[in-house]
Amino acid sequence: MGKVTGFLEYERLEEGYKPVAERLKHYKEFVIGLDDAQAKVQGARCMDCGTPFCNNGCPVNNIIPDFNDLVYQGDWKNAIAVLHSTNNFPEFTGRICPAPCEAACVVNVNGDAVGIKSLEHAIIDKAWENGWVQPQPAKVKTGKKVAVVGSGPAGLAAAQQLARAGHDVTVFEKNSRIGGLLRYGIPDFKMEKWLIDRRVTQMEAEGVVFKTCTLVGVMPEGCKVTNDAKTVISAEQLKSEFDAVLLTGGSEQSRDLPVPGRELDGVYFAMEFLPQQNKVNAGDKLPQQLRADGKHVIVIGGGDTGSDCVGTSTRHGALSVTQFEVMPMPPEQENKPLVWPYWPLKLRTSSSHDESAEKGILKREFAISTKAFVGENGKLTGLKTVQVEFKDGKFSEVPGSEKEYPADLVLLAMGFVNPVGTILEAFGVSKDPRGNAKAHTEFTGGYATNVDKVFAAGDIRRGQSLVVWAIREGRQAARAVDEFLMGYSDLPR
Repeated sequence: MGKVTGFLEYERLEEGYKPVAERLKHYKEFVIGLDDAQAKVQGARCMDCGTPFCNNGCPVNNIIPDFNDLVYQGDWKNAIAVLHSTNNFPEFTGRICPAPCEAACVVNVNGDAVGIKSLEHAIIDKAWENGWVQPQPAKVKTGKKVAVVGSGPAGLAAAQQLARAGHDVTVFEKNSRIGGLLRYGIPDFKMEKWLIDRRVTQMEAEGVVFKTCTLVGVMPEGCKVTNDAKTVISAEQLKSEFDAVLLTGGSEQSRDLPVPGRELDGVYFAMEFLPQQNKVNAGDKLPQQLRADGKHVIVIGGGDTGSDCVGTSTRHGALSVTQFEVMPMPPEQENKPLVWPYWPLKLRTSSSHDESAEKGILKREFAISTKAFVGENGKLTGLKTVQVEFKDGKFSEVPGSEKEYPADLVLLAMGFVNPVGTILEAFGVSKDPRGNAKAHTEFTGGYATNVDKVFAAGDIRRGQSLVVWAIREGRQAARAVDEFLMGYSDLPR
């Protein structure tokens, strides 16, 4: 694949970024993709490795060596055909996937991986530019009706596959716009939302019906997730009107930090903070927006959501941004002989970290735990911390390491524990020990719940995960639903 000696001749080339001073003025994407010549070189670096571990490193099993070679050969039209054969939305994954495929790349054993993600990005952008991405409506309709509850990446992938199989698909979304966490959890500077709208237009042309501001089941009181619902549909109504129901809601219940002072004004979940900025960017009028202007911000949680809070706070004009991580600081470079081809543990510095660091307002703290929030007159003024050690499978506090940090705004970005339980309870779906929908993924009977004709896929089933895993589950669940309805299925799994 690629050029036989390409991996020896060419270095890895990263996508570029626009200058920090420029990109902090807006919420637009700032990545500079590869041009045709640069993409050709990256495609040339794909070696004839014999066993392409990248295919299995990719959750949707993208046929990576083939599209790398097609880019090297300049055959972009066939490259998008290969890419679309396994991935409905490469413009999403080409922007926001952490690229486990690259960790599994054979060139990565003792060198720098092929820039697979940047090639995926280049292929799909060129395909849209040249009009190669067109609606694919079913030639024959089955007369079967399928309800998809949730319009995140799992729901969208499943809906598109089922519509192309000839079923009448309706997607129900409780918010005013389609996209789930793609829309409200990922900042626009990482992925602009017109990309979702463009796919929705394609899917509508394929026959998918979208119903927004529509809640299925019951939203519990005090549940702090985005919800614009004006219409409520019961689970029984949905089961009576459709031949199959696929639940693809996200894992929206944020992990809380129940320490003294949690009730203070100034402590919020990341998913109370991030969606508001996306709504404002989309033109929504909010009665009041959570903002970081002129504040000392502390983000608790060292993952992608925490990084998104850093980037958004920096754009707001925060005085300082400190990010806490309870785990010890990982090494800057992984031990490749030990971990390859698996996802490595290493220090990851995002573009948001770089922006805040360049402004001189970023501090990252590791092996730190929050003991209490402190405040005056009901308002947050700071928090108390202690350093921790991870020994024998548990954390222990380091004596004498207590410290107090000033803070006007604390954002809890410690992950998500499970889906909002009422959606599963409304359908009577059994839960696994983590509170997710209980359903296996085997070839026969996969994604089916304990309730007749009700299926579950994506984060609602597997728990908090990546967009690319959601797309995989949506595609596989679509095949399972199609087989349930028709007795067989030609959809890929």
